[in-house]
Amino acid sequence: MNIVSKKPPRVFTVGKEQKITLHDMGDIYLDTNEQVTFLTKDNKEYDICRKEWGYYATPSVNDRLKRFGFKTALVKNVKGQIYIMVVEKDKIDAFNEYLAEESNYILQWLDEEDLNKDA
Repeated sequence: MNIVSKKPPRVFTVGKEQKITLHDMGDIYLDTNEQVTFLTKDNKEYDICRKEWGYYATPSVNDRLKRFGFKTALVKNVKGQIYIMVVEKDKIDAFNEYLAEESNYILQWLDEEDLNKDA
Protein backbone atom coordinates (compact mmCIF):
# COMPACT_ATOMS: atom_id res chain seq x y z
CA MET A 1 0.00 0.00 0.00
CA ASN A 2 1.17 3.49 -0.81
CA ILE A 3 -0.44 6.61 0.69
CA VAL A 4 0.13 10.00 -0.94
CA SER A 5 -1.04 12.81 1.32
CA LYS A 6 -2.10 16.10 -0.26
CA LYS A 7 -0.73 19.02 1.75
CA PRO A 8 -2.50 21.30 1.43
CA PRO A 9 -5.60 19.32 0.49
CA ARG A 10 -7.27 19.99 -2.83
CA VAL A 11 -10.43 21.96 -1.99
CA PHE A 12 -13.41 22.06 -4.36
CA THR A 13 -17.18 22.45 -4.35
CA VAL A 14 -19.83 19.97 -5.46
CA GLY A 15 -23.57 19.56 -5.36
CA LYS A 16 -26.56 20.88 -7.22
CA GLU A 17 -25.78 24.47 -6.24
CA GLN A 18 -22.05 23.99 -5.54
CA LYS A 19 -22.64 24.62 -1.81
CA ILE A 20 -20.75 21.56 -0.51
CA THR A 21 -17.01 22.01 0.01
CA LEU A 22 -14.85 18.87 -0.13
CA HIS A 23 -11.24 18.46 0.95
CA ASP A 24 -9.31 15.84 -1.05
CA MET A 25 -6.81 14.61 1.54
CA GLY A 26 -4.82 12.22 -0.63
CA ASP A 27 -4.59 9.00 -2.57
CA ILE A 28 -4.24 5.38 -1.46
CA TYR A 29 -2.77 2.84 -3.85
CA LEU A 30 -3.61 -0.77 -3.01
CA ASP A 31 -2.05 -3.92 -4.42
CA THR A 32 -4.11 -7.03 -5.09
CA ASN A 33 -5.70 -8.47 -1.92
CA GLU A 34 -4.88 -5.41 0.19
CA GLN A 35 -7.63 -3.75 2.22
CA VAL A 36 -8.12 -0.44 3.99
CA THR A 37 -10.65 0.12 6.75
CA PHE A 38 -12.29 3.47 7.45
CA LEU A 39 -13.63 4.02 10.97
CA THR A 40 -16.20 6.43 12.35
CA LYS A 41 -15.58 8.04 15.73
CA ASP A 42 -17.74 5.32 17.31
CA ASN A 43 -15.76 2.53 15.55
CA LYS A 44 -18.20 1.60 12.80
CA GLU A 45 -16.12 -0.04 10.05
CA TYR A 46 -16.16 0.39 6.27
CA ASP A 47 -13.67 -1.64 4.19
CA ILE A 48 -12.46 -1.44 0.61
CA CYS A 49 -10.48 -4.36 -0.78
CA ARG A 50 -8.40 -4.41 -3.99
CA LYS A 51 -8.70 -7.55 -6.07
CA GLU A 52 -6.95 -8.59 -9.28
CA TRP A 53 -10.20 -7.86 -11.17
CA GLY A 54 -11.15 -4.59 -9.44
CA TYR A 55 -12.49 -3.79 -5.93
CA TYR A 56 -14.85 -4.99 -3.30
CA ALA A 57 -16.30 -1.48 -2.94
CA THR A 58 -18.20 -2.27 0.26
CA PRO A 59 -18.37 -4.95 2.92
CA SER A 60 -21.46 -7.18 2.59
CA VAL A 61 -24.42 -4.82 2.62
CA ASN A 62 -26.84 -7.29 4.22
CA ASP A 63 -24.45 -8.55 6.91
CA ARG A 64 -21.32 -6.62 7.99
CA LEU A 65 -22.58 -3.13 7.12
CA LYS A 66 -25.88 -3.83 8.89
CA ARG A 67 -24.05 -5.15 11.97
CA PHE A 68 -21.95 -1.97 12.05
CA GLY A 69 -25.05 0.23 11.97
CA PHE A 70 -25.17 1.17 8.29
CA LYS A 71 -27.87 1.00 5.61
CA THR A 72 -26.90 0.87 1.93
CA ALA A 73 -28.84 2.75 -0.74
CA LEU A 74 -28.71 2.86 -4.51
CA VAL A 75 -29.31 6.56 -5.27
CA LYS A 76 -29.94 8.48 -8.50
CA ASN A 77 -29.39 12.20 -9.02
CA VAL A 78 -31.05 14.66 -11.40
CA LYS A 79 -28.32 14.09 -14.01
CA GLY A 80 -29.17 10.37 -14.06
CA GLN A 81 -25.94 9.39 -12.29
CA ILE A 82 -26.24 6.41 -9.93
CA TYR A 83 -24.36 6.06 -6.64
CA ILE A 84 -24.07 3.56 -3.82
CA MET A 85 -24.38 5.42 -0.52
CA VAL A 86 -23.68 3.92 2.89
CA VAL A 87 -25.69 5.67 5.60
CA GLU A 88 -25.34 5.50 9.37
CA LYS A 89 -28.70 4.22 10.65
CA ASP A 90 -28.88 6.91 13.32
CA LYS A 91 -28.37 9.62 10.66
CA ILE A 92 -31.18 8.71 8.25
CA ASP A 93 -32.88 12.09 8.83
CA ALA A 94 -29.72 13.96 7.78
CA PHE A 95 -29.42 11.66 4.76
CA ASN A 96 -33.01 12.37 3.73
CA GLU A 97 -32.36 16.13 4.06
CA TYR A 98 -29.29 15.75 1.84
CA LEU A 99 -31.30 13.82 -0.77
CA ALA A 100 -33.99 16.52 -0.82
CA GLU A 101 -31.47 19.39 -1.04
CA GLU A 102 -29.66 17.72 -3.94
CA SER A 103 -32.83 16.44 -5.69
CA ASN A 104 -31.56 12.87 -5.38
CA TYR A 105 -33.77 9.87 -4.74
CA ILE A 106 -33.39 6.31 -3.53
CA LEU A 107 -33.80 3.65 -6.22
CA GLN A 108 -33.46 0.79 -3.74
CA TRP A 109 -32.25 0.07 -0.23
CA LEU A 110 -29.72 -2.69 -0.97
CA ASP A 111 -29.83 -4.19 2.52
CA GLU A 112 -33.57 -4.89 2.46
CA GLU A 113 -34.60 -8.53 2.89
CA ASP A 114 -36.93 -8.63 -0.13
CA LEU A 115 -34.27 -7.40 -2.60
CA ASN A 116 -33.73 -10.87 -4.10
CA LYS A 117 -37.22 -12.30 -3.71
CA ASP A 118 -37.62 -12.74 -7.49
CA ALA A 119 -34.05 -13.98 -8.14
